[in-house]
Amino acid sequence: MTTAGDPNLRHLLARAVAVEQRIRRAVEARQLTDPDPDDAFRGLYLTDENIARLLDETEARAFPYPVPDRGEAPAERSRLTSLAGEFGLTDLDVEILLISLVPDLDDRFEAFYGYLNDDVTRRRPSIGLALGLCGLSPADQAARGRLSARAPLREGRLLLVEDLDRPFLTRALRVPDRVTAHLLGDDTPDPRLTDLLAPWHAVPGVGDPAPLAGALAHGASLAYLREDQGGAGTALAASALTRAGHRVLGLDLARLAEDPSPTEAVRSLVREARLTGAGVVCAPLDAVSREHPELLRLLTGTPVPTILVGRAPWDASWSAAPPLLLHAPRVEPATRAALWTDAYDAPVPESIDVDRLLSPFLLTPEQITRAARGAAQTTHLDGGTLTPDHVRQGARAQNAAGLDRLARRIEPTVTWNDLVLPPDTHAQLRELTARARHRDRVLGEWGMRPGGGRGRGVSALFAGDSGTGKTMSAEVIAADLGLDLYTVDLATVIDKYVGETEKNLERIFSEAAGVNGVLLFDEADAIFGKRSDVKDAHDRYANVESAYLLQRMESFDGLAILATNLRANLDDAFTRRLDLVIDFPVPDPEQRLVLWERCLGPVLPRGKDLDLAFCAENFELAGGNIRSIAVTSAYLAADTGEPVTMPTLIHAVQREYQKLGRLTLASEFGPYLELLA
Repeated sequence: MTTAGDPNLRHLLARAVAVEQRIRRAVEARQLTDPDPDDAFRGLYLTDENIARLLDETEARAFPYPVPDRGEAPAERSRLTSLAGEFGLTDLDVEILLISLVPDLDDRFEAFYGYLNDDVTRRRPSIGLALGLCGLSPADQAARGRLSARAPLREGRLLLVEDLDRPFLTRALRVPDRVTAHLLGDDTPDPRLTDLLAPWHAVPGVGDPAPLAGALAHGASLAYLREDQGGAGTALAASALTRAGHRVLGLDLARLAEDPSPTEAVRSLVREARLTGAGVVCAPLDAVSREHPELLRLLTGTPVPTILVGRAPWDASWSAAPPLLLHAPRVEPATRAALWTDAYDAPVPESIDVDRLLSPFLLTPEQITRAARGAAQTTHLDGGTLTPDHVRQGARAQNAAGLDRLARRIEPTVTWNDLVLPPDTHAQLRELTARARHRDRVLGEWGMRPGGGRGRGVSALFAGDSGTGKTMSAEVIAADLGLDLYTVDLATVIDKYVGETEKNLERIFSEAAGVNGVLLFDEADAIFGKRSDVKDAHDRYANVESAYLLQRMESFDGLAILATNLRANLDDAFTRRLDLVIDFPVPDPEQRLVLWERCLGPVLPRGKDLDLAFCAENFELAGGNIRSIAVTSAYLAADTGEPVTMPTLIHAVQREYQKLGRLTLASEFGPYLELLA
């Protein structure tokens, strides 16, 4: 063992020499008083000769250092003295800890303790033996109290008392492996915490950690950072702890909530923090605040600096001591691109505007780092050249999966070129995209929406007849922003029981807060209907539902689109709170001609008699109806093995009219009316 250059280990082993000398004297006293050294059953335990031989091996063993003077302090502050100061140990506590520790430093002590316990199977010191080695009477109540459950040694989990079914004095003492490793200079975290620790660390340029760091340096031990979606709470907390002189331990509360013994995990975490001089950053608070509030009370009652991060308002019942209440800022656009570039760890092509590509996303610093690394992996798979799609794909990969259970996720595949809309409608859709892309700058940096508790969300209403392109436009916007589209299924929302619809909507909005996507409420008038005069209890509860939705829409931080065929059915209060109301008219003949061409496509075989200009001029149909007719025509052509001809197309139009309940008028079909027969 090489220890000459390690003052900490020299001090620890020198203290262990003193313990060894006490054991030597105890063994010698035991040998003088052994009533039957010639016992025929001595083979069941250690003989006096074996113990004497072990005592003579001191020079070849691990403790080559002289015993220090009791009053002499170590040349440097060792880990043992630091541990005693942190946990408030007395001199007697330290001696008991060392007596319990030495079997883990030198295997001879197992034999010594088995001999002194008069039982070779009990190779650790008992409480009575430890007190005796310290020169104390087993009946000394003050000494016994140093090994009670609330004493520093046991409450700090530095010492474990085993065999609790035995009498107090014969219970075994054991030092946990993590404490032994720490005293020997190992700072590897406790394996018990491996799956619970999160790699949160200080991030330069994210918020101002100075106020919180100053409070921590002056003795504050509990703080709560409330953040919004994409907030930098964990990074800010880690920066403040680092500036205040603490190491950082990150605790993932979502994983803790799933742990089979979370209370033991918290106690191990607290011991780890105290051993290493660390502060604890716990997030997300929302994972345990409702179902496991007892864990919050345990975390907030620890003697280590603790910073909680979450989105829920602080509840005074979570802590006996009042915390510092602060708001964690979002990662600003300028910092966002810099973090991504640093994490990508490779040159970014000049044509890639990372700032613009990430602007629609609300990401934490940790998510930005993971997004950059994900983009790097995808780039290697696709040939090594970074593209905008790689950047967006890495950012989308950070979405939580909870919303998938409540809404249908659509990965956009259409672009602006696929839309056939009037110029004004097209321009308004572009404006909506600009709002979503620049909301951080306008609403955050420039503060253009002060007060009122409103979030940084963007909401719009798409109003128009069925098939006029509302859903497709939402998909185009999602594609342009690089986001996924989530279509809310009304079957998962509407409930006949009072209050259940609001709960379902709250779950959707809560899950959407962890997702960077476009939230589409199709047939929105079914949910966001007008409030009416109260004539009975049903009207009253319906109005409560609408009022709740008005408030929830205002506080939503994402991009929400309401689509309806019946704009008149929406409450006026909703339209006031919407950023844009976009009308989708039925297409005119010119637009219908373009739709006919695109819906039939370039691959489908066409007959020479197709008169698409006639169809566009005479059949007043929306784009969705035209697409349906084109698909029906394709099936008819596939069945006959011939191209799509005018009779085929007229037949498909007739089928669509039958679905719509429209009459087949001669004024519409003109010369092709006879084909219907």
